[in-house]
Amino acid sequence: MITAAIIDDNPANRALNKRLLNEYFPDIQVVGEAGSVKTAVELLKKTKPGLVLLDIEIKGGTGFQVLQALKPYNFKVVFITAFDSFALKAIKFSAVDYIVKPVNEVEFQQAIQHAIDTLYPSENRQAQNDYLLENYKKQTQPGKIVLRTAEAIHLVDINEIVYCRSDNAYTSFYLEQGEEIIVSDSIKSFAEMLKDYNFFRPHQSYLVNLNFVKRIDKADGGFLVLKNGKEIPVSSRRKKLIIDLLGRF
Repeated sequence: MITAAIIDDNPANRALNKRLLNEYFPDIQVVGEAGSVKTAVELLKKTKPGLVLLDIEIKGGTGFQVLQALKPYNFKVVFITAFDSFALKAIKFSAVDYIVKPVNEVEFQQAIQHAIDTLYPSENRQAQNDYLLENYKKQTQPGKIVLRTAEAIHLVDINEIVYCRSDNAYTSFYLEQGEEIIVSDSIKSFAEMLKDYNFFRPHQSYLVNLNFVKRIDKADGGFLVLKNGKEIPVSSRRKKLIIDLLGRF
């Protein structure tokens, strides 16, 4: 049985999360609740849950301070937050599960189920936990991204990503040294995350690091030629935009 703790300084939110867990995940046992940094640290040390639903803004500080105080920790974290801020960006780049308030029951089920499905052995998860805290602490744009597959957690330098290709609900990352990493997430989410890092989506199925573009060929509707020789199609409605971008690059 998986044990869980709920950390939120709003009693109504804690009650809602507990009700949803009981309703949709009856095999998960809630072993405690807390509403502040101090009480959360005490609770998690005492109960040692496998799963923690953690709000970012709580009494006495943040959920990140709770994690920092418990480092190294072995439990799986699902953040629940109303704040679209740097903290949420750090969470996304670290591939950590999260739910945005107000809580939607479908999104809640999806996030908790994904957390359950990816309860990695602690030795594999620790690198991801460390990167989350490091990423948040720096308060700068991260230079790495966590790519989470069924077999492993990959910590990848963003500037080593040449391009990404979509295959329905999966995205393949192609790295500079020839490695391919396939993750179970849509290319749309990665396009949003990487838009500030010279990545451009020339076609609905592709996301390209402009640093690896050699030229744009206008023949046959248009396509990008990368430094490794790979040809990436360009949709007609994005052709002018990519030409303008490369002209200013």
